[in-house]
Amino acid sequence: MELRDIEIFLTLAEELHFGRTAERLHVSVARVSQAIKKQERSIGAELFARDSRNVRLTPLGEALRDDLRLVHLGLTQSLERARLAARGKTGTLRVSLFPANIQELRRFFETFRARHPQWELKVRMSDYADPFAQLRNGETDILVTWPAVDEPDLTVGPMLFSEPRTLAVDWEHPLARWSTVTLEEASDFQHLGTGSAPDCWVDHYLPRTSPRGRLIERGADVNNISDIFMAVGMQEAVCLFPAHVARYYPRPDITYLPVKGLEPLAYSLVWRTESENEMIRAFARVVSDLGLLPD
Repeated sequence: MELRDIEIFLTLAEELHFGRTAERLHVSVARVSQAIKKQERSIGAELFARDSRNVRLTPLGEALRDDLRLVHLGLTQSLERARLAARGKTGTLRVSLFPANIQELRRFFETFRARHPQWELKVRMSDYADPFAQLRNGETDILVTWPAVDEPDLTVGPMLFSEPRTLAVDWEHPLARWSTVTLEEASDFQHLGTGSAPDCWVDHYLPRTSPRGRLIERGADVNNISDIFMAVGMQEAVCLFPAHVARYYPRPDITYLPVKGLEPLAYSLVWRTESENEMIRAFARVVSDLGLLPD
């Protein structure tokens, strides 16, 4: 099995959707389908059970996914070490972000690069589903997220910033004419879910109940900010955001309302305790030395 075919299999095993897999890998849906059929012919059994509505791994597919994850990680790490060595680098620190205020966070990244030119730094946006899996499977080294982390294998590091909240609604939504809103008032409307994310982590972002004890309804699961804007713009839901989203994503179809009476949302570094290394410690020192972003 070629490396690209392994990537296609593992991505489909994660997405369970041929279209999203093709989009992530920048290939056609036909290329994804051909690769999976080729793998199944070679093995002699189905790896995925699929019908017109669903795609799911077979037990054999689950076993192959677990084996290939380690193989793929080893191969990609070996290739990355070779590429780094060719450029005089000795390692790569991968940082995955939930906040979208990249411009404001650049001071942390640029300081790290200036202090440690021997290391590569790669930064990317994170998906919402199962947020800590990327730390545990070795895809990323540090996650920047709100620090409601009740996970015994993870370490919460220094805080980068803290922000008040805003509520995103469709421009024709009943709340769009308001100047501010409270969580109690926002609880009259359906919000969005995040699938397999841990309850503690989700509940810190969006409480399960309003201040008066009313259940806040959560609707369809979303995996990225584009999914959120689609649902909000279709008036299927409203969505809480940190305040910087209104600055970074001004849209003609979305109105942002400051939320009163809800505590600010803080963002900190999180990493897998057993994976802590000198690069992670160095980045944490940069964040501690520079301090919180100004309000």
